[in-house]
Amino acid sequence: MIDTLPARPPDPSATLPEGDACAPVSATPDGERNTGWSRIRPWAAAVAMLLLFAAALVVLRRELAGTGYQRIMASVAAVPTRQVIEALGATALAYLMLAGYDLLALRYIGARIAPWRVLASSSLSYGISQTLGFPLLTGNAVRVRFWTAWGLSTEDMARAAAFVSATFTVGIVTVCAGALLVEPEDMLSVLHLQWMAARVAGAALLLVPMAWLAWSWRGSPLRIAGWEFAVPAPRLAVSQAVVAVLDWAAAGLVLWVLLPAAPALSFLSFLAAFVLAQTMGVVSHVPGGLGVVESVMVLALQPFLPAQETLAAMLAYRAIYYLVPFVASAVALMALEVTRQRMRVKAVLGGTQSALAEVSQWMRVLQPLLPLAIGASTFLGGVLLLLSGATPAVHGRVRTLTGLLPLGLIEFSHFVASVVGAGLLVLGWALRRRLDAAWGLTVGLLTIGIVASLLKGLDYEEAMALTVVLLVLLPSRRAFYRKAALTSEPLSAGWVTAIIAVVGASIWVGLFAYRHVDFSTELWWSFAVRGNAPRFLRATAGAVAVVLTLALARLLRQATYVPAPPTAAELARATVVVRASPASTPSLALLGDKSLLWNEAGSAFVMYGVAGRSWIAMGDPVGPVDAGVDAAWRFKSEADAHGAIPVFYQVGAERLPLYIDLGLTLLKLGEEALVPLQTFSLGGADHRWMRRNLNDAERAGMHFEVVPASAVPALLPQLRAISDEWLGTKATREKGFSLGRYDEAYLSHFPMALVHAPRDGVDEIVAFANLWAGAPGGEISPDLMRKSSHAPRGVMDFLFIQLLLWGKAQGYSMGNIGMAPLAGLRSPALSRPELAPLWSRAGAFLYGRGEQFYNFRGLRAFKSKFSPVWMPRYLASPGGFALPRVLANVTTLISGGASGIVHK
Repeated sequence: MIDTLPARPPDPSATLPEGDACAPVSATPDGERNTGWSRIRPWAAAVAMLLLFAAALVVLRRELAGTGYQRIMASVAAVPTRQVIEALGATALAYLMLAGYDLLALRYIGARIAPWRVLASSSLSYGISQTLGFPLLTGNAVRVRFWTAWGLSTEDMARAAAFVSATFTVGIVTVCAGALLVEPEDMLSVLHLQWMAARVAGAALLLVPMAWLAWSWRGSPLRIAGWEFAVPAPRLAVSQAVVAVLDWAAAGLVLWVLLPAAPALSFLSFLAAFVLAQTMGVVSHVPGGLGVVESVMVLALQPFLPAQETLAAMLAYRAIYYLVPFVASAVALMALEVTRQRMRVKAVLGGTQSALAEVSQWMRVLQPLLPLAIGASTFLGGVLLLLSGATPAVHGRVRTLTGLLPLGLIEFSHFVASVVGAGLLVLGWALRRRLDAAWGLTVGLLTIGIVASLLKGLDYEEAMALTVVLLVLLPSRRAFYRKAALTSEPLSAGWVTAIIAVVGASIWVGLFAYRHVDFSTELWWSFAVRGNAPRFLRATAGAVAVVLTLALARLLRQATYVPAPPTAAELARATVVVRASPASTPSLALLGDKSLLWNEAGSAFVMYGVAGRSWIAMGDPVGPVDAGVDAAWRFKSEADAHGAIPVFYQVGAERLPLYIDLGLTLLKLGEEALVPLQTFSLGGADHRWMRRNLNDAERAGMHFEVVPASAVPALLPQLRAISDEWLGTKATREKGFSLGRYDEAYLSHFPMALVHAPRDGVDEIVAFANLWAGAPGGEISPDLMRKSSHAPRGVMDFLFIQLLLWGKAQGYSMGNIGMAPLAGLRSPALSRPELAPLWSRAGAFLYGRGEQFYNFRGLRAFKSKFSPVWMPRYLASPGGFALPRVLANVTTLISGGASGIVHK
């Protein structure tokens, strides 16, 4: 449910404020340049993560120097069933604690949601995000699906997500401080931490939660450099710390019960080491801290447990704490998808039952999450195949197979399984981006992988895991709808890093497993039942060849799109698409000041401009809905490829799910006034002012006409004189991007509304407006409006009234009379405005600077007189601290450059 504000009662005395009806808002520009660093920054972070991951593997190899792969696997297999059951119970407790983050956040914003709903949504969201890594980012993206369905406003969701992040931060700082304060000196020395330095650091970190609690007791917002930070109630602040500490303790308990008994190791000492390891994993930004946490735990527990037993417990911990909840979440999504298909059949056969209403709501929320879960599952399937190919097969199974199948088929299956694994790593990314071609390829590769797993060594466990992924994927065909080609989509730095890390880790595991083998050239061509090392070499070569081939194909593909002004041919093609759109705003594409980015079929486009690091799309994609989705995804891909920030400005509520899928957050910019023309009339007490205006206009000799586009060129000299006079009188300059400007080629595309009035006995044009006209039955909207200095009083009211009457007579359904910026930027439901999210206040601050140029309240009051339906309009962009820069870039673009903000 999207929050909207009720329209203010119309003020009949209000007149059109000085300036255009759709005047842009202003802000202080950021003016950041698109430097080379902006492009390499994601890759610099990716390289740093790879280096940390490699360092962790080096540490593990050194610590496991006296341990073989078989001994580690034997230790994993020797974990008692009782301990596994206890670990599963501790995992359930840990995820119950994770739900506490969401419960506190919803309590903070005053949302009353049934606890069982929050528990269910939290389990699904954390089940996915904990495995994918970066839980604060992926978890928030999953949560917003549920919170939107439960009626939370955009501002409420932003505040709740920020509160979850704050709780996580307070928690990790608190437990890390406690770990540094209580960790025994001998364990600190193993971790190469000085006793005094650790105690001082712990005491310093403890000041953070203490300051947080003191702030909550103070009870007033914290003000820093002009910004206000909302404060939770003291009881809520204490609950944050308690929930976070319990969460970390429960997560540590999962690993604790999996470790062999070590009498000299207390749970408190272990938990301190676990917290420090997890903190280092979080700081490293390696997804899940993979490798980093393991290396720190092996070092920390070295005085108490052999390295292979610690690593074996860590492997079991990863499977139980991460993979089991992830698989459960993926299966839940599959079950909901299957239920959705059954409900559709029931609807066809005679309608759905009311008892399924709750399930229907859950499916509406969860269905868009399928690509995310399936993409991650496919990636993990590739990881499984690569690691299986790098490790020794169970000899008894291979021996059984050789009695039934030729050895060559077994060798070939081993090679194929690893090649399929490398392919699944890439297809996991493509599935996340909802590419339809990826669905068919993944079905094929998963099927081949299942067969190859059985033929290479009767690995029924991994075959079953791949089968689960396939069963989740098969009924989800409709979730993968994008028609873009695989080769046209740029791989993100994070995904490239993950692929390299997985391939590198599989090579490391293979070299560790066969480190006693004397590798030689002859080994490549050795085929034997016990030839595990040769199989590893050949499978690794195949996987690396696949990855390098794909990388080479990416390097040799056609260069990415470079933003450029539209050509005459593009504008002609855009004209056809614009004329078929029922909305009026797409007509802005014909201004020629925005680049056009088309979908591959050329049936839809995104119009956008560039300011600083922001690529800013004006409005929703133009064209058919499905084609527009493809265009939006391509726009984001191209922006990412150029190191830019993708932004959609002034979009409607109908497409909000698309922008959430794109990973963007939403800020309400204002509300757009739409007048229903079928019911519009001059009757009624509220419209008495309209009848009076028409009578006054008739006495003043004013009359209205609309001339077709073909007649506009002959009128341009007269219109130019009126426009120049108007600009000179207002001491302003032409704007752009979000509204039209006086450009003769642009104005020649549209019919023109004219107001005539007598002057010195001669009838002349005193006001005009070009008309954006949607497809028949769609919207009609005035764009550029100008009036002469000697126009009679009330001329703009007269122009609007006549435009609406003309649109009704022509069969249009809506009269779009433009935006009321800032309307509803903060929800009136908030009893304390300072509780609005930081970026909402940043937007209000930046846009508020435009009040000295434009009369926002007067503009809203003027449009309210026509009894419109107010529709919310949003900015879709990355959130957080990037938002003020985005808002500044938008304002710079609208104002025609930074000087357009300072000088009207």
